[in-house]
Amino acid sequence: MSEQKYPVKRGGEYELKIEDLAFGGKGVARLENYVIFVKDALPGELVKARIAKRKKDFAEAYLLEILQPSPYRIEAPCKYFKWCGGCTWQNMSYENQLHFKKKIVEDALTRIGAIPDVTVRDVLPSPQPFAYRNKMEFSFSDRRWLLPEELHQPEVDRGFALGLHVPGTFDKILHIDHCLLQSDTANEILRFVSDWFREKGIPPYGIRSHEGFLRFLIIRQSAFNGEIMVNIVTAFEDVNLLKPLAQELQKRFPQVVSVVNNINTRLAQIAVGEKEFVLAGRAYIQDKIGDFVFNISANSFFQTNTKQAERLYEVALNFAEIDEHSVVWDLYAGTGTITLFLAQKAKEVIGFEVVESAVADARQNAREHGVKNVRFVQGDLLKTMHDVEPKPEVIITDPPRSGMHEKVLRLINQLRPKRMVYVSCNPTTLARDLKILNERFRVLKVQPVDMFPQTYHIETVVELIRKE
Repeated sequence: MSEQKYPVKRGGEYELKIEDLAFGGKGVARLENYVIFVKDALPGELVKARIAKRKKDFAEAYLLEILQPSPYRIEAPCKYFKWCGGCTWQNMSYENQLHFKKKIVEDALTRIGAIPDVTVRDVLPSPQPFAYRNKMEFSFSDRRWLLPEELHQPEVDRGFALGLHVPGTFDKILHIDHCLLQSDTANEILRFVSDWFREKGIPPYGIRSHEGFLRFLIIRQSAFNGEIMVNIVTAFEDVNLLKPLAQELQKRFPQVVSVVNNINTRLAQIAVGEKEFVLAGRAYIQDKIGDFVFNISANSFFQTNTKQAERLYEVALNFAEIDEHSVVWDLYAGTGTITLFLAQKAKEVIGFEVVESAVADARQNAREHGVKNVRFVQGDLLKTMHDVEPKPEVIITDPPRSGMHEKVLRLINQLRPKRMVYVSCNPTTLARDLKILNERFRVLKVQPVDMFPQTYHIETVVELIRKE
């Protein structure tokens, strides 16, 4: 498109009618058939927006003013919503969030997957639209993002923050005293830890300066028994500095059964340490999915919404239609949670996973639960799938957000199992992959499952059967 054919210019301000919501949570407007994504806008709104980026097929804009509000718009219950990037849809009722999540899945399957005749079921709602997360990760910073009311308050400590990132900034942190996605007790711990470090004058780590001690605070809480783990990630080792805090946490909060310290000396801003010390209690908490109780250590993966994860796995198991004669392959098996679920009904389940530590956890989980009809294959799928026997009658796949490699999809098409269940956390890559699988399989059922209320994210379980 040449310069004069663009209907918008960078920096230009336009009145736009928001027609829809896209995966990613942005409002969708059109000007002369040219798509414009507007952050923070909702369907049905007339807005004034400024163009931030312009590309060949679309532009991105940010909201300047709502001229006519959407009938879907409500007051977000969280005071940090406008600045924090954690939630995107708190300004919409939960019922309407589910409506648009279903529509996003339908649109992706039709537009990208070219699968027009499939019925998408209503989204399975989360049992809890708030306080559903069993893990929250907060960042320390020596550069605090100031809320409008804090700009003229000299008593606000600008050199200490514990909270969440503001979208578009890498080094500033929005200091918060609560998050509605975690429990009240976890919020009390967040406030207590923040006050304790600030009163003691212990410095947060600076992303620019690479100086300071405190990097992250991770709070994990079991939905099964309420146990809490507090993980403090620091830039270097000083266990004696942290032990008084660990003792005080256990004294004040009986649910805290584990306080650990991860040491990350690297420049990379990740909350995983090269070393770990137990400061108080034990090195893990326990949570439960179905009949399986899992030990969860500081750095192990576990589904974030425990109660809804169980429903997700039940849908996958139901779609798989396996029995005591079935050989099942579980691709992208992780620590083996879905694998163990499938093993309850199958003859044999073979889990495939590239990450060595995840495979070690998966084998340990199988041993601890006495599950003998599973085995795990470690390595790249493109190298391991050829050699493994027996070949599957059913394949379950739960890939990362980026979806599946095209060559893996082609291999599945060659294997031609009777049935396949695709569990996806990204409707866009799901639709892309289903377009390739559609050569040998027919989409039978599509069940979205809401694992992340207040955000645009949606899990989808798809049942496919082999074309005869």
